[in-house]
Order: sequence, then structure tokens, then C-alpha cells
Amino acid sequence: MNRSTADGVGTLRPATVAEAAAALADTCGRVLIHGAGTAHDWAAAPESADLILDTTALTGVLTHNPGDMTVSARAGTPLRALNDELAPHGQRVALDAARVPLGATVGGLVATADSGPSALTHGSLRDLVIGTTVVLADGTPARSGGHVIKNVAGYDLSKLAHGCHGTLALIAEVVLRLHPLPAAETTVALPGTLDDAARTTAEVLAGPLEPVAVEWCDGQLLVRLAGSAAALPARADRLARLLGPAARRLAVDAERQAWARHAELVTGPGDPDTAVLRLGARPSRLPGLIATLVGEAGATDVTAGLATGIGTVRIPAVPGTVDHAHHLVHRAGGTSMLRSRPAGSPAAAWGPAPSAIGVLRRIRTELDPAGRFGAGRFTPWM
Repeated sequence: MNRSTADGVGTLRPATVAEAAAALADTCGRVLIHGAGTAHDWAAAPESADLILDTTALTGVLTHNPGDMTVSARAGTPLRALNDELAPHGQRVALDAARVPLGATVGGLVATADSGPSALTHGSLRDLVIGTTVVLADGTPARSGGHVIKNVAGYDLSKLAHGCHGTLALIAEVVLRLHPLPAAETTVALPGTLDDAARTTAEVLAGPLEPVAVEWCDGQLLVRLAGSAAALPARADRLARLLGPAARRLAVDAERQAWARHAELVTGPGDPDTAVLRLGARPSRLPGLIATLVGEAGATDVTAGLATGIGTVRIPAVPGTVDHAHHLVHRAGGTSMLRSRPAGSPAAAWGPAPSAIGVLRRIRTELDPAGRFGAGRFTPWM
């Protein structure tokens, strides 16, 4: 296991579950889990730590069962590299989060509950993860969805780890459900307002075309189709006719640019004055909520998953403005979290605490009684 020290904080880089368990069992104090760093500014800023646990050496495929369409990999494995290894078998982990091309790891994507446009069809990692090996704060390994090293009071660790933001436990290994690589994909674009796009999305979803993704950004609705190379052109033509005369099937380069622009807005490249607010709401409420955020919180650079209910907006990184934006999302029955905020910003990362906050606190106390992992990530909730 690699060791290093910087600014008085030690860093350990375990390469196996056993090394990660030993690292936690042989140390004390607060621990900050760090992977590729593609979401380092998501959620609330972590408090100072006594130890950094670097997962970038926890890499590699453990088992791949092409017939069962499952793969087990260490959590520090970049998803892009994992999919490159699966591609010769005609398979993939069907997650297209914007951070994947940036090197986001499997464990990091699980821990941040990240997803992409194709969540419409394949779901998030919460739906794709079928087993997890974690290491608890005292160094105890625990598995869910496989051979049990320790039975953790019946908790579904895979579900708990999803969105834990480096709290609760170290995600060490993940078993994932796979999907076939699509033979071909194409995107049909339709310019228009968000309200128009919402009505059009309802028509598309009511039909038989089965889009893989439906997203609105930069003033146009993007509808992605996937399927066989022989059948896809006819399906794209049917979709274009449904959308109307302004719709057009994008050429390969234009399609790549459109989705790259969507990813750029979602990830929110550094800006000293603004932050990206990720919000989730009932799809039918999303257009109205975004319109309210634009009018009352100065939101710009909108992306809207009109079928998934997940969107992002850029807002001024001013505490009062951010608090008001959180309130507006909460009032609409949604959830919100800051990401890609300016360094040192005092703006609140989370909106009002959920009704289940008491349960969340008790689970954290049960799994990490000393509060070693990710202190501060869920401020002010806990």
C-alpha cells in the first residue's frame, strides 16, 4: 500500500479490500475518501481530515460474466476504462454521466448518485449496481449482494452507498448489471421553448418510438434513439415527422457537439461567480420550476431531463440567492444540491432537510459511530 504525507495529512492508497481494511483498522481520526476528483466540489465542503484514503489504486476488473451480463470491478476503476474493456464483448455499463469522459470512477459515480440522459431507459447506478463490498470505519469489510463477510443488520449496502458522498463507508468493489452496446444511435433535434419541448416530450413518450434519452438544452429538444443499423433510419424519420417540420436528424459531428454541450452545462466548468444547482422534481413540474428559478433566482444555462425530472441550472453563488433557489425547489416537492461551486463559497450546498433525516442520522451512527467518514459533506443536515 502506497503512503505519502502532505501538509501534515497522510495519504494511503490501498490496492485491495484487505489493504483498505488494514488502513482503516490501523488508523484513527477523520477520513476523507478521494478518487479521481471529478466531483470534489459537489455537496458541502468536507471538514479537515486526519487521513486521505485515495482509491485510485483500487482498480481493475475482478470478474466478468458475459453470459450473465454482469461485471465486478474495484471501485477506483474509471468507468470509461471499464467500458473500453467490456466493448470487445459487445457490452457496457449503460451510464452516460457527463463526468465519465473526465475519468470518473465507478465508486465515485455511485457515491455521488450521478446519472446521465440515458437514465430514462437504463436508470441510475442505483438500478445498475447489484452488489457492493464496502469497508466500515473500524476496518470491517461488508458485502451486499454476494458472499457475506459480515451481516450488517440487514442493511442494503448497495442502496445506502448510492449518494453517500464519501460518508458511511468506503466503497471498495462494485458488481454491475451490463447492457448490450447499441448497434447504432442517432439524435433528432427540435428548436423551441422549454414549455413547447415538455408538450412534445409527452407526445414522444406516448408513442412507440422508445427514445433512449430526451433532454432540453440550449433552446432545443434532443431525442436520442438507439437500435439496429437497419431499422434506425426509419425510426428517426418517424420521429422527425412526429416532431414537425422544424425537426432535423443531426449529422454525426453535430450530434456529438450537441451532447458535448449538454455535458458541459451539467458539469459546470469553473466560474468564480456562479454555481451549478442540480435539481430533481416530478417531470410534469420541472418546466414550471425551472421557469421560476430563471425568474426569481437568475438561473441560466438550463438542462432539463423532461422525462426523468432531473435538471441543472447555473445560479449566482450568493448565499441568499442559493438559499432562495433551494427553497423554490423544496416548495415544488423537489430536491436540490450544489455542485461546481466556487472554491470557498459559503453558499449552502443542500436545501431543507428531508423528512427522513432522522433515519439517515441513525444509519450513519450505526455504520460510522465516530463520524470518521466525510465529515461536513451533509452540512447542515448532519
